[in-house]
Order: sequence, then C-alpha cells, then structure tokens
Amino acid sequence: MTAYTIYIIDDEESIREGVCLSLEDTYHVMAFANAESALSTLEDTPPDLILLDIGLPGMNGIEALRRIREQYPDILVIMITAYEDIDTVIAAMKSGAHDYIVKPLHMDGLSVTIGNALETIRLRKEVQALQEKHLKEHIACFIGQSEAIQDVMDFVKLVAKSPDTPILITGETGTGKELIASAIHYHSPNFKAPFATVNCAAIPKDLIESELFGYEKGAFSGAGTAGKKGLVEEAANGTLFLDEVGDLSLDAQAKLLRFIELGEFYRVGGTEKHHIKTRAISATNKDLDAMVADGRFRKDLLFRLGVIRVHVPALSERSDDIIPLAEYFLDEFCRKFDKKIHGLSSEAKTALINHCWTGHVRELKNLIERAVLISKGSRLSHSDLGFNNEKKAPDAFAVNAEFALPALPPEGLNITDYLHTFEKHFIQEALKAAKGNESKAAKLLEMNHHTFRYRKKKLFED
Repeated sequence: MTAYTIYIIDDEESIREGVCLSLEDTYHVMAFANAESALSTLEDTPPDLILLDIGLPGMNGIEALRRIREQYPDILVIMITAYEDIDTVIAAMKSGAHDYIVKPLHMDGLSVTIGNALETIRLRKEVQALQEKHLKEHIACFIGQSEAIQDVMDFVKLVAKSPDTPILITGETGTGKELIASAIHYHSPNFKAPFATVNCAAIPKDLIESELFGYEKGAFSGAGTAGKKGLVEEAANGTLFLDEVGDLSLDAQAKLLRFIELGEFYRVGGTEKHHIKTRAISATNKDLDAMVADGRFRKDLLFRLGVIRVHVPALSERSDDIIPLAEYFLDEFCRKFDKKIHGLSSEAKTALINHCWTGHVRELKNLIERAVLISKGSRLSHSDLGFNNEKKAPDAFAVNAEFALPALPPEGLNITDYLHTFEKHFIQEALKAAKGNESKAAKLLEMNHHTFRYRKKKLFED
C-alpha cells in the first residue's frame, strides 16, 4: 500500500493535534503552525497532500497556496476556512486549490475528502507510471545532447498536450519519425488508447482505403464474410499514425481529408456513416510542398495534416548525439544477447563520428546490433563495426564480382525486367540468410515487413 504524506498547516493547536491523532494511523502526518515553516520543509520532505488554513498569521493561506502551486504543481491542496466565505473559497479555487473544508472540522467528512483527493493522486501516479513504461520502449528518440534534438523533444512535449491536433513529422528515412510519433502519443492525454500505424507506401493503392476505413461483408471479391474494421476505428480516441503519407493516391487523399476535417467516414461497400475521434500524426521523407506544386498532393490535405510540423534532424545535423546513441544501443543489445561489452574503443568512437550516416539512426542501430553479435572482446572495436574496408569498397557491387554491374548491351535492355531480377535475387538471399523468417529477411534488406511481403508476392506470384 502506498504511504502518503500529509501536511496540516493551521495556527490552532487543537486542530493540528486533532487531525494528527485522526490520521496518523493511516498516513504520515506533519503539522505546522504557519505557512513559512511548512514551505521551508517542502523541498526536503514533499507531501502528497496539504491541508491549509486560509486565515493564517503572517503569510495567509491564499498566498501560501500560490507559492505551493508555482513551485510544486503536483501537490494537491485542500483549504480550511473558519466560515463559508464564498469569495475567499472562489479565490482559493482559482489559485489552484483541489477542494475546501469548513471549520469546525468533522473527522468523518475530512476522511472522505482526503480519500477522494488521494484517489486523484493515485490515478495520476498510475498514469505517470504507464507513460514512463511505454516511453522506455521508445527512449532512443530522446537520447542526445545536441541542441537540434533537444529543441525537437521540447517541442514534442509541448504539442503532445493537445489530444487531437494533427501533426506532420518530416525528416529523412531512418531518422526516427515513428519514434517521435509514438513519443507524442505517450505524452498525450489519450496515451491509454491505441496507437495504430499504417505504412501508406507498403499497401497497394487499391487496398489502402479498406485498410484505413474498413469494409462491409461482400464489399469486394475476397472480402471477409463479417466485414472488417479499419485502422481509423482501431485508433478510436487514440492516435492514427500515417507513415509515408506522401505515397497516398489522390483518391485516398480525398477520403482522408474528409475524415480529418469531419471525423466521419464510410466503410468500403457500406452506407452507414461512422464518426471517430482520433489524432492524426503523419510522417514523410518527401517534400510535400513540392508535391502540391506538381499536383501530386492535395494542398487542403497538407494544411489539415500539417497544423503543427515537426522536423526530425538528420544524424549529420546532430553529430554530438552519435556516441550517446551508440552507447545506448550497445547497452540494449548487450542485454538482449547476454553479452558483456564495456563500451567503445576510442578508435571505434572516431570511426562512428566520421562515418557518413546515410541511414541515420536506423543505420546506427543496425550497425551496433551486428557489432555486438560478432564482437569477441570486452569493448567494441573499430573492426567490430566493419569499417576496416570502407575506403576499399565504396561501391557495394565491388565487394563480390558476382554482383558487378554489366555494361549496357548495344541493343539496350529492359530496365524493369533487370531490376525485378536483381530484386528477386536479394529477396531470395535474405530469406536464405534468415532461414525463411520474413521479418528478419525484411530487416536485412532494411524494408518494412509489409513492404517485403508485398514485393515478394508481386515478384514471385504474379
């Protein structure tokens, strides 16, 4: 059971003694005859709840309440007044009092009031614990000492306070846009509700509408007999994350716009109008403003999705964060693989800082995972990172003669067929290396699992 600490601040000794006697078996109670002595103790022994008399000598209760709320906003304060002076009570409530009680105090009523206040505190602590638990899973986006990432995270915490304002996250592939989206969700008031993700680039254009909005039974060939909820409904009262939103077709953009503006939609094949409340967070590595100018993205949809914009800096723009991130991933994978590796060598750190991170944070994470797996030393070395041959083989095709690029034949070639053959080869190689595990194979090719499955089906079954 949680042990709560309660302050009683009252200049009447009989009230202090009565409250202490009534509550000391259940709570840790500290009594003060004036506000000044209580305020000086707050920093060393902060309470969960304060019972504060309005009519104190010296600093009165209203002024003490303001001081407490400014310095310790999480502490709940219940005001005590000698008479039901409505103006004084209103002033106290406006200054942030949680509740008030009237003298003479009746202990049964006081116990109920305290119990209600402490239940509020318990629920608040439960929410904070849940948020911290979820955020630990996405903490990599918070790691760093660079001004660039600190500005982003300060902004994220600010915009997260709104439960429904649309947010557009921009940045290059691998910078951690989905981590930022999840951080916004878990900092928001609706963090207990679902966080539903859809990769707009991984779903065929003719299926995106049914994935987003669901479908009724028999809506199309192959539709389930019971119909299906879409991701919009799955995200009810929570967050819908639209990754790679720039890949949506214009038809899908029009339907998404209606939902974003009105919160309403129809399932594919249905006539019933559905209403859902959720926050839309979108992400893209494309220049949507340029796409608007080219007619490939709706201007009105961009306005609605980008009410607030968050740009995630490339790793090259936050070089001060490379080593802290590497050390975080090192610790994560040491625990995952049960290995004891105590940090990075100075040569490894230099190599990491000087490397050109085209894949950004995702590339760094994958590199550290591989290095931890193959390392046999007590520290990650330059060779563990695989940088030894970096200058000798700048072209990936030069590593193995099997993959050397051919010269263009005099008669030309069908580039589409050639690329399909090339892609099929590496999908087969990835599946072989991953022993048939599609998720691991997709990771080897730095592809989303859904994209991998779609490309595999397209190349091998069509």
